[in-house]
Amino acid sequence: MTNYLPHDIILVINMKKLKRDPIKYIRDRAKSKYEKGSECYICGKQTELDFHHFYSLSPLLKQWLGKKQKERPLHYTDEYIVIWRDEFIEECHSEFYEETVTICHDHHLQLHSIYGRNPSLGTAKKQKRWVEIQREKYGLV
Repeated sequence: MTNYLPHDIILVINMKKLKRDPIKYIRDRAKSKYEKGSECYICGKQTELDFHHFYSLSPLLKQWLGKKQKERPLHYTDEYIVIWRDEFIEECHSEFYEETVTICHDHHLQLHSIYGRNPSLGTAKKQKRWVEIQREKYGLV
């Protein structure tokens, strides 16, 4: 079970309606541990870099919440996000921190133009393959 601070409880009490999309609260918490590279994995560009998750966080959260809400429907609601977000990050650690790549903004836009803004979780392997093919085209293999 997730440990939380009294401060988290106060936040929940004061938070009747979220002012932001729930995924933003999760990203804010997880960002500090991202290991963003210093150059685009595809082309080697060293500016305008983005951190890409092969398992998009919005669909990942939706899937995870679907399972958790069956167990404890009243606990896993948006209003309690400051309590359960650490649990989500911990249980999806691989998807958050390992199934990722640093690519330049141009390649990131290109990838999302192919797979969509929030690609389904089933496209992760295809996205990885696309990245590798692009890397080969730039001769970085």
